[in-house]
Amino acid sequence: MQFSVNIPNFGDFADARMVAKVASAAEAAGWDALFVWDHVVHDKHLRQGQPFGDPWILLAAAALATSRLRLGTLVTPVARRRPEQLARQVATLDVLSGGRVIFGAGLGGPIDDEFASFGDSTDPVVLAERLDEGLDLLARYWSGETVDHDGVHYRVRQTALLPPTVQQPRPPVWIAGYWPNRRPMRRAARWDGAVPLFVNARHGETPLVEDVRELADYIAHQRSDRAQGPFDIVVGGASDPGAPVDWLRALQEAGATWWDERQLQSSPDHYRVDAVLRRIDDGPPRLA
Repeated sequence: MQFSVNIPNFGDFADARMVAKVASAAEAAGWDALFVWDHVVHDKHLRQGQPFGDPWILLAAAALATSRLRLGTLVTPVARRRPEQLARQVATLDVLSGGRVIFGAGLGGPIDDEFASFGDSTDPVVLAERLDEGLDLLARYWSGETVDHDGVHYRVRQTALLPPTVQQPRPPVWIAGYWPNRRPMRRAARWDGAVPLFVNARHGETPLVEDVRELADYIAHQRSDRAQGPFDIVVGGASDPGAPVDWLRALQEAGATWWDERQLQSSPDHYRVDAVLRRIDDGPPRLA
């Protein structure tokens, strides 16, 4: 099992220098990855008056402050971005970091705040179509090949985006969604990993082992007719560094491959750097 730190892109973490400090501390304390949220306003009522940082600039600062730590977003709403611009941002970060990017993607939300605020569609069917078409385009752009595409939402004429990503055929792509909703997990099964949220566990709360096992079994069934390669299942919560780790071993046996350390979203500590740094310095939970 591998271990990551999860931070929002607002509050204290809107400052790229602060994110670089967090990344450096995480690498020194033995964590494997740092993941940053990708929001423009999140919940406008809750975040009123809070600064936001662009996640790709924040991650570029983190890349320059580290040499080993994996870096990525959890998660980027592909439907809110132009695929060609997003492909450039991810490829630039992958080159800058020497091939350390993990790309997390999903529908994104809250839809009314993040999409309707800017006159964009709030139809989940349309957003899902743009997500799937955008993901396919991203993979082609990252290869460096010349792309010619006529789709429902995007059109490309004989265009290659260089440089390609360092990681080939692409950086790992993880897909987020709420379990037990099946559709996003079917989407995840076509890529490299799943980042499930659970209706029984809010952000920062450890999911039930039986829910993780059910999800892992479902994804394995969806992938049964595909060439089997590495596939990650990312679960998370707020762990106690001094507590026994039987719960972590149970999650691993249920199919989880990553533990993503998160602050409780109901607490203001999730956007305050001091609380996050204290937890980072204690190091990741260990199975042995």
